[in-house]
Amino acid sequence: MEVRYSPGVTSYRTMTTSELRSAFLMENLFVDGKISLYYFDIDRAIVGGVSPLKKPLKLESSKKEMAADYFAERREIGVFNVGGPGKVKADGESFELDFKDAVYIGKGTRDVVFSSAGSSKPARFYFVSYPAHAFYPTMQMKFGQVYSARLGKKEDANLRTLNRYIHTGGVTSSQLVMGLTELDEGNIWNTMPVHTHQRRTEVYFYFGLEDDAVVFHIMGEPSETRHIVARNNQAVISPSWSIHSGAATKRYSFIWAMGGENQAFEDMDAVEMSSLM
Repeated sequence: MEVRYSPGVTSYRTMTTSELRSAFLMENLFVDGKISLYYFDIDRAIVGGVSPLKKPLKLESSKKEMAADYFAERREIGVFNVGGPGKVKADGESFELDFKDAVYIGKGTRDVVFSSAGSSKPARFYFVSYPAHAFYPTMQMKFGQVYSARLGKKEDANLRTLNRYIHTGGVTSSQLVMGLTELDEGNIWNTMPVHTHQRRTEVYFYFGLEDDAVVFHIMGEPSETRHIVARNNQAVISPSWSIHSGAATKRYSFIWAMGGENQAFEDMDAVEMSSLM
């Protein structure tokens, strides 16, 4: 488990490109046959990538960082499959996940095991976990059967479909909110105009990018913006004081996850375009 400590609202302004990337970007989420974990001090978020091949992989607690007997002892987990067909087993109950399917795993689940249906096209499980203060049952979510909404305009290059998986009107959680947004062909912008939400952190996971494509993820205060270049299957964490938006060289999708003070999706502080610098 790699531990990350978030720079403050003023210190990020003087950071170099490599320092910004080391603090906010998760580059190596998927390593064949392994589970990669990133632990953040802000809101105690854990972001993970699971790459099972022939053998199943069990999610274990990191005693030093978590001081827990098992990973979900005091946590909930939102898992998305962004690879080939696979299976998530939670305390013996199996969930078959195809591409863009998800499963919510509730607090108190002792055994979480990931496997691929075949090693020629292995599953790739991306997950985000936050501390949980209440138990909610483990539930599967199939892509195409969750709440969705059309957003943006073609002339603004941000025509997209937003899919909510874990939210107050869908699968219930303690504090985790999670979903998936897909941009239409020829559209490149996400979350523009931008916003912040003082009461939550957010993690963006970019996927569906071609090998030669990149996302320019925009972060920082509205008056002091910076950018991080992200590639396929990479994630960026956004502290509460930072905007989070991006534009890519080609079409892409991204999974967003939030955790913090509340679960109100609309609880955000809009930023006027005129104040961006």
